Amino acid sequence: MPETDLELLIDAARRAGQIATRYTGAEARRWDKPAGAGPVTEADMAVNEDLRARLRAARPDYGWLSEECPDDAARLDRDRVFIVDPIDGTRSFIGGSRTWAHALAVADGGRVTAAVIYLPRRDKLYAAAAGCGATLNAAPIRVSGQAELVGASLLAAKPIYAPENWRGTVPQVTRVYRPSLAYRLCLVAEGRFDAMLTLRRSWEWDIAAGDLILREAGARTSDRQGRSLLFNNPDPRLDGVIAANARLHAALTASLARDPA
Repeated sequence: MPETDLELLIDAARRAGQIATRYTGAEARRWDKPAGAGPVTEADMAVNEDLRARLRAARPDYGWLSEECPDDAARLDRDRVFIVDPIDGTRSFIGGSRTWAHALAVADGGRVTAAVIYLPRRDKLYAAAAGCGATLNAAPIRVSGQAELVGASLLAAKPIYAPENWRGTVPQVTRVYRPSLAYRLCLVAEGRFDAMLTLRRSWEWDIAAGDLILREAGARTSDRQGRSLLFNNPDPRLDGVIAANARLHAALTASLARDPA
């Protein structure tokens, strides 16, 4: 029986972890991308090449979008596309932290249908397929039931709390931050924190896998304007991300200023 997209992504993610952990972040050769796009290491590139070869050989009719590959507009003509971040949290990887991840997704008609986020140094593998629920190391996960914004734990960077980002006063929330955007999405999916928020334009490869894992765990996801997230766009960036259970998501969306600061 042919393997499902989710099985394919799980196998590929575990292989990526084996490759990345051969490198020591502080010693891995690294350089800066053009236009201030951040650092990249030889580990990022080794993982990217393995994923591209493995996934495209298995699904040659799927398009390809990866942080570490030049964008190819041919993906826009494909119904299904792989959306991949070989190492999400490269700065953490370089610094020797355990908090970095491989983020792999398949989008079909703009909606993610299979997703894996794997943190090999933390032995955490989050996975989801459309309509099948979300798991952490094969155990089901669910978002928290926190309904009120006041008192909620919010995963967000410090600039989020600038007054101009909010309609009224900045809400009284428990402020938390973790490296790796993909991991922050998963921490909300498993209910360890109540909500996640970023207002910056965000690359699809940082968000796609976490979007499905969150939705299958019972979350509502959207951009900063409250619009549903769609993927494989000509410009592969989203207008921020809001993620929480439906009631808390509504409270966050109502409290945010609509126009970018």
